[in-house]
Amino acid sequence: MRSRTMQVLAVLFLLLALGVAWLWQQRSLPAFAPKKLVIAANTEYVGACAVVAAQARGFFAAQGLQVQVLPFSSGKASLQAVLDGKADVATVADIPIVYAAMDGLPVKVLATLFRSGTDHGIVGRRDHGVVTPASLKGKRIGMTQGTSSHFTLDVFLNWQRMEGRDVTMVNYKPEELGPALQRGDVDAISGWEPFLGATRKQLGDAAVSFSGEQAYESIYNLVALRRYTTENPAVVRRVLQALSDASLYCERSPQEVHGILPAIARLDRAEVLAAWPAYHFGLELDQSLLLALEDRARWAIRNRLAGSREMPNFLDNMYLDGLLQVRPAAVTVIH
Repeated sequence: MRSRTMQVLAVLFLLLALGVAWLWQQRSLPAFAPKKLVIAANTEYVGACAVVAAQARGFFAAQGLQVQVLPFSSGKASLQAVLDGKADVATVADIPIVYAAMDGLPVKVLATLFRSGTDHGIVGRRDHGVVTPASLKGKRIGMTQGTSSHFTLDVFLNWQRMEGRDVTMVNYKPEELGPALQRGDVDAISGWEPFLGATRKQLGDAAVSFSGEQAYESIYNLVALRRYTTENPAVVRRVLQALSDASLYCERSPQEVHGILPAIARLDRAEVLAAWPAYHFGLELDQSLLLALEDRARWAIRNRLAGSREMPNFLDNMYLDGLLQVRPAAVTVIH
């Protein structure tokens, strides 16, 4: 009898040990099944801070995501990577979204990541006669056609009671604008940071700057195709949660972020930190985005930059379900 009792106790002990081992194994497993995805982002732009930080500081990994970030020099190129099937998600400003919607492409905005009214503007050369906004008349001005660079220049000229035909607009890729101005191929350029800051640094006292703060507010977004959101709703939620955490890091840690954004790291540290409080990091889907998209669409129609002349219903381009689960109070789109 005693021997049998010992055998039963031994079996129970073995089962208990196996149970403890299983529980420990489950405790050490990741909370999510790993999921691979590719994000196309303008890594030269401060608006992509959340994406870069989520990758560098482990916020994606914490959500069980294996992310590859494809670097581009514009949101327009990033969105094209998604349309071409080279990426799953992209960071992009408002104007490329307008073109996609007007072309009937199934692009969905998952969230706005970043807003700033201070990172667009114009840099000119004093030695080319650019000293005041009015002196831009008759000058050659570099810009990136169909982007926020183009929009900012157009609105800025309008404020000076000028039209596009009063200057010669020359189309360049964003990264080509600074070198073109330094060579003297153009008299001024319209663009965004950090390209403008790098150009000012290169030109020194020869540079003159005009702020585009009143002309354009940068609204930087995360987008995907409708099919991706339909097939991967859980992954979208994980991405948004990781970027929400990373946005908070970007907002609170400018000293550290300065080191992980390559383009920012090349600029004057004090100048970057002084500009940081004007940047708004954080996920949202705000009604003002729809109004901005309609405004940009009217501009595109007026300048014959889009294939369609019909105003889209941009609500069709909003994907609300993801952010409603991650940050419901941040969704103020009327729907």
